[in-house]
Amino acid sequence: MITPAEFASRHRPGKPLLLPNAWDGASARWLAARGHDAIGTTSLGVAIANGLRDGSGEAADVTMRLAEQLTAAGVGITVDIESGFSDDPDEVAGYARRLAALGVLGLNVEDSDASGELIDPDLAAAKVAAIRAAAPELFVNARTDAFWIEAGGSVAEREATAVERARRYVAAGASGVFVPGALPLEAIARLASRVGAPLNVLVQADAGFGDLAASGAARVSTGSLLFRAALGAIDDAVAGALGSTEHVPGGIPSYADVVALAGGDS
Repeated sequence: MITPAEFASRHRPGKPLLLPNAWDGASARWLAARGHDAIGTTSLGVAIANGLRDGSGEAADVTMRLAEQLTAAGVGITVDIESGFSDDPDEVAGYARRLAALGVLGLNVEDSDASGELIDPDLAAAKVAAIRAAAPELFVNARTDAFWIEAGGSVAEREATAVERARRYVAAGASGVFVPGALPLEAIARLASRVGAPLNVLVQADAGFGDLAASGAARVSTGSLLFRAALGAIDDAVAGALGSTEHVPGGIPSYADVVALAGGDS
């Protein structure tokens, strides 16, 4: 299994790390068997696969159990911990310390809550600082959700919010910055040059991996894409088993469709 230091070294602007995201032991082992020695977890996938709501803090225990299972199997993972599963920085630090003891490579911590609002940036920065102090060896990927929740009416407003928050998190000890959502390539390039740390973005529907690399991304994550694609493939497999000639492949379910499986709206 690679070390956190080796994982950190792979975050190179212009030559980004492709980080696929798993949601259980089988998906992680599948990815590892195909040569991926660094794999992320997807909080949406982990939560929904266990009948829980994403972003609500309900998945803390199952997330830790998955980390225990995968690190014991020698799978290199970075763990999505939503917004830390707590609003108490000391509790967030304790959770990070437990992950570090398992040998994980890093973690993601986000700055929005279960209601879909950005939390106070002072609190978000305090969580980052607490994680850094508790687990200095981990790659701390601080996620800012200005684009994800569309904070602001324009790309320029979202970008300004993302940059301001990202810089605060980097000053607090973040190793990298994650800005999820649908981002224009020009915005990615500006973010990469302004946030002060390696930039992580999601795969983009309208841009290829090479385009994201050229824009300065240092890490490209699949997020919930693989989990949603797996769910969508169920319909196709069932239709194939039935010999259906009228079935039209349904494609990949939307994020909202999958969130609805847990009866929540986060």
